[in-house]
Amino acid sequence: MIPRKTLAAAAVLGLAGVLPAGQHYDILIRNGLIYDGQGGEPFAGAVAVDGDTIVAVGPLPGAAGRFEIDAAGLAVTPGFINMLSWSNESLIHDGRAVSAVCQGVTLEVMGEGVSMGPWNEQMKAQERREQGEDAYEIAWTTLGEYLDHLEKRGVSVNIASFVGTGTVRRHELGDAARRPTAGELDRMRALVRQAMEEGAMGVSSALIYTPGAFAETDELVALAEVAAEYGGMYISHIRGEGDRLLEALEEFLTIVRRAKVRGEIYHIKAGWGNWDKFDEMIRRIEAARAEGLPVTADMYPYHASATGLDSVMPAWVREGGHRAWVERLKDPAVRERVRAEMDLPGAVGPDRAGAGTRVLLTGFKNPALRPLAGRTLAEVAAQRGRSPEDTAMDLVIEDDSRVGAVFFSMSEDNVRKAIRLPWVSFCSDAAAMAAEGRFLRFTPHPRAYGAFARLLGRYVRDEQLIPLAEAVRRLTSFPAENLRIARRGRLAPGHFADVVVFDPAQIRDHADFTAPHRYATGVRHVLVNGRPVIRDGRHTGALPGRVVHGPGRRP
Repeated sequence: MIPRKTLAAAAVLGLAGVLPAGQHYDILIRNGLIYDGQGGEPFAGAVAVDGDTIVAVGPLPGAAGRFEIDAAGLAVTPGFINMLSWSNESLIHDGRAVSAVCQGVTLEVMGEGVSMGPWNEQMKAQERREQGEDAYEIAWTTLGEYLDHLEKRGVSVNIASFVGTGTVRRHELGDAARRPTAGELDRMRALVRQAMEEGAMGVSSALIYTPGAFAETDELVALAEVAAEYGGMYISHIRGEGDRLLEALEEFLTIVRRAKVRGEIYHIKAGWGNWDKFDEMIRRIEAARAEGLPVTADMYPYHASATGLDSVMPAWVREGGHRAWVERLKDPAVRERVRAEMDLPGAVGPDRAGAGTRVLLTGFKNPALRPLAGRTLAEVAAQRGRSPEDTAMDLVIEDDSRVGAVFFSMSEDNVRKAIRLPWVSFCSDAAAMAAEGRFLRFTPHPRAYGAFARLLGRYVRDEQLIPLAEAVRRLTSFPAENLRIARRGRLAPGHFADVVVFDPAQIRDHADFTAPHRYATGVRHVLVNGRPVIRDGRHTGALPGRVVHGPGRRP
């Protein structure tokens, strides 16, 4: 092993590749084209790993490894960071994260608006009631305890999380649609502080979902201020992505300014009927960045989103939680009001012609309804002789769930514009899963299996929207620096050995909306903390993932 002083000196002098010949390492990746994550031109060379750490990068003549990877003709990059993962529960059931690591993902960042802690006993009881067939033991209370629980169970990917404003609000106010009292807000701030000291990346909001939708701007500023104290980020699914897109953006920028916090917009987009506002959204963000406001965004490379039917119903009908929502939808007077306020993509004109044609039903808890998966809301409505709006309400009642759906509400041109933006990183907005067992009961958005491969294959290689080196930067060092994660996101001596070896000419996604359980191809090898998780395109079964802590952690 090379002495640490030698490594440190080489790193400082930029001579990471000019190291003594004839060294022996645990793992040597040779003959590859190295993209170190910083966006510069790739260079031929090798990556040497000892234990969990990269110890040399560059030409290493005479070097050997106990395990060697011949990367001739392949790209060698840092592991990819998924800025928005919904693997909260899937990793409890299956820690292998196959759909993610097959694309080169080595870090899953969770916690969009809600997080797996801090929970109180009432929240745990509610979670147990709603688990259904996929029940799991709740062996934690705080967010830090949840992450430690996952690591101890074993995961193939590294894991991190934001603490959700919706979660701390529910902890103190339940699902009430009111402002917190001064005492309640103080306790919410204390919960954020605890999560930050446990290692949360920052605080998150999702302002179209309850209970997060009930939070006003002042409340969000107060919570974001705590994250800022610890060097954390405020990251948000902003309050509107449709008719009130620009107003929602202004609220987000206001929170960032007032809280003096770094801010990121989750999955930046403009929804149905508002595609023409996207250019103005970009202009306002870039103006804010020019004035020094630390604002970024992330995205998934699809023109369709995936969420529940709750997202198209007004927040007031969901006050009080799931049970209250379902009961209200049985009231004719409530249904009339919801019907008038429901926002279904595809609707055109005062008669809402086309409503539901862009909503693909995908996720049902009730086995009797599962045959409807893969059909549009409009098709099911026509079969039942009901309006799409009434059908949506009926399905929520019958399934006793939010009912999973894919919404074809975005513009492909806007997707391409977002990919070109240098301040946008990437995400799946989906769970890491496997094409087997319990996961086959659901019809997920294909982004779960294809988001990162689709970016690199379709948009980088085929359409050449951005250079590969820039795509790698925005998958690796950019989000790592944005999250203030040390020793990850670059191929450099002293960094943890999260490494991907893939074929730029062959990487591609295969999952689509009719057959989503298809793995991406083209990734040959993946190391997580120096251990092979993907070898020759196959999962090894290794579970070397660790908790990655935010900058405010207090051990």
